[in-house]
Amino acid sequence: MNIFDEIRGLVIEALDALAAEGVLPAGLDTSNVAVEPPRDAAHGDMATNAAMVLAKPAKMKPRDIAEQLAGRLSSDPRIAGVQIAGPGFLNISLGAEIWEEITCAALADPHGFGRSAMGAGRKVNIEYVSANPTGPLHVGHTRGAVFGDALAALLDYSGWDVTREYYINDGGAQVDVLARSVYLRYLEAHGREVAFEDGTYPGDYLIDVGEALKAKVGDAFVDKGEQYWLEDVRAFATAAMMRLIREDLAALGVNMDNFFSEKALYGTGRIEEALKTLDDDGLIYRGTLEPPKGKLPEDWEPREQTLFRSTAHGDDVDRPVLKSDGSWTYFAPDIAYHHDKIARGFDELIDVFGADHGGYVKRMKAAVSALSKGRVPLDVKLTQLVKLYKNGEPFKMSKRAGTFVTLRDVVEQVGPDVTRFHMLTRKNDAPLDFDFAKVTEQSKDNPVFYVQYAHARIRSVLRRAEAEGIAPADKPQITDPAEIDLARKLAEWPRLVEIAARNHEPHRIAFYLYDLASALHALWNKGNDDMSLRFVQDGDPGATAGKIVLPKAVSVVISAGLGILGVTPVEEMR
Repeated sequence: MNIFDEIRGLVIEALDALAAEGVLPAGLDTSNVAVEPPRDAAHGDMATNAAMVLAKPAKMKPRDIAEQLAGRLSSDPRIAGVQIAGPGFLNISLGAEIWEEITCAALADPHGFGRSAMGAGRKVNIEYVSANPTGPLHVGHTRGAVFGDALAALLDYSGWDVTREYYINDGGAQVDVLARSVYLRYLEAHGREVAFEDGTYPGDYLIDVGEALKAKVGDAFVDKGEQYWLEDVRAFATAAMMRLIREDLAALGVNMDNFFSEKALYGTGRIEEALKTLDDDGLIYRGTLEPPKGKLPEDWEPREQTLFRSTAHGDDVDRPVLKSDGSWTYFAPDIAYHHDKIARGFDELIDVFGADHGGYVKRMKAAVSALSKGRVPLDVKLTQLVKLYKNGEPFKMSKRAGTFVTLRDVVEQVGPDVTRFHMLTRKNDAPLDFDFAKVTEQSKDNPVFYVQYAHARIRSVLRRAEAEGIAPADKPQITDPAEIDLARKLAEWPRLVEIAARNHEPHRIAFYLYDLASALHALWNKGNDDMSLRFVQDGDPGATAGKIVLPKAVSVVISAGLGILGVTPVEEMR
C-alpha cells in the first residue's frame, strides 16, 4: 500500500477533471507533479507541488490552480483537510483511518509490504568488488562490496531480475607479479633466503600459498627460470587468491551469482568480435590523439594508434584500443566484457568502481552506448575512500596484508552486521570515517545500535504479550500525536523503497531506518511518562492487543529494511 501513490493518483484525477471542465488547459504534462512528505510535519501529512509546476504551462497563477485543486481534493473521504501555503503549495492532512489501514496492510502482507514491481522483471547486471586477484580484500573493497550487495538486494526487492557479478582481473601484468611473489614464498618453503623486490607482494598471506605449491610440485620449480614455471604458478596463485577472496566475501555475507574471468577473453576472439561490432559502425579508426591537457609529459610524442571514436557517444576524447606493439590496451578487454554482458541479454548494467576510477566512467559509458546502439543504459557508481580510526586515532595497517587493512580485519573487529550498516550511513560518493569504537558503542549516535535496539524493544514487547496470551488486535490504537508520527513514518516505506531503487541509492534505506527507529523510541520514551501510551497495558489485555499492532508493523519494516542492507535484525540486545 503506497499511500503517496494513491494520493498522487487522486491529484492527477482532480487535475484531469478540471481540464475536462475547461478550468485548466487540456493536455498538460503532469509527470513532474509530486506528492511527498512535507518538510515540517506540522504542515500536514503530505504536500503537492501540482499548482506550482503547472502554473506556467497553464498560463495561470499558482494560487488560482491551488484553490481549484483544493476544492476537488477535499471531497475525497481519505482527505481530512487541505491548506494552501505560500504561492501555491498544497498541504494535505489525511483521515485517522488511513494510519490504521497502512498499519494493517503491513501486517496482512509482511513479505510484500513495501515491495515494488517497478523493475518489471528487467534483467540487471551489477558488477562490484572486482578486485585484482593478488591478495585479500582491503577496506576500500569492503565499501564497494557492501554498497553493491545492498543495491542488488534493493533492486531485487523492487522487481528487477538481478545478477551479482565479480570480474576477475586475471589478464594483466599484476597476475605475473603475483606469480613471482608466490614463487618467492615457494622458495622460502624450501629454506631459501629471498628478497621481495620489483614491486612483488610481501604480505604474509602468500606464505600458505607457497607452502601449498611446494606440497603440489615438490622441488620441480626450484632454481628454474620463470619460463618453466610462470604459467603454472600464475594459475595456481590466482586460484588460491580467488578462494581467499570468496572467503572474505562470505565473511561479509556477500555471495556472487557469477565470476567472470578477464583471461577468458584473450585468445578466444571475443575482444576482436567486440571491436568488430564497433568497427562495423565506423567507430574504430587509425589516428593520432591530441597531447594531454596541462603539463606535457617529457616522453610524449604523437603517434598513430588504433582508436575507438568514443567522443561519438559522449566521451571527452577518443580512446586507444591497440598498443603500438600490437597488444591490447587495458580498455579493449573491458569493452569485450561489456559486449558479453549485452549479449547475455541484460536490460541494464551497473558497475561499482572505486573512487580512483572516476576518469574511466565516460569511456565505459560510451562503449556500452555504442555496443548496444543506445539500448542498454550503464550506471557507474563510485565509492569513496574509507578512513579507519580507533578511539579517534588512525588505525594501523595489517601485518598480514603487508600494506593495508583487510576486509577480514574490519569484520573480525566489529562483525559483518555493524560493518555493513555503517558502510551505508553515507552516500557512496561521500568519504566515510569508520571508528571501531564508535560503531560499536551503544548510543543514539550509533545508527546501527539505534535501529537494532528499536527492533529488539519491539520483540521484547511482543514476547511479553505472547507470554500473557495476548495476540495483536485486528485494528491498531493510533490516537496520540507520537503514535501518528510513527504511523506516518511507517507509511513512507513503500515510497522510500522506490526512490532508493530508482536512484540506485541504498544508503536511503539506512537513513530511513534510523528515522523510523527514532519515532519508535520517541513513542516508547513518551510512554515512560504517560502510562496510557505503553504498548503493554497491565491488567487490560484488550488495550494491549490494540497497542501492539503498530510496533509489530514497525518491526516488519525494520526487518525488511535490514534485510536489504544485509543486516540481521536482533531479537534482544546484550
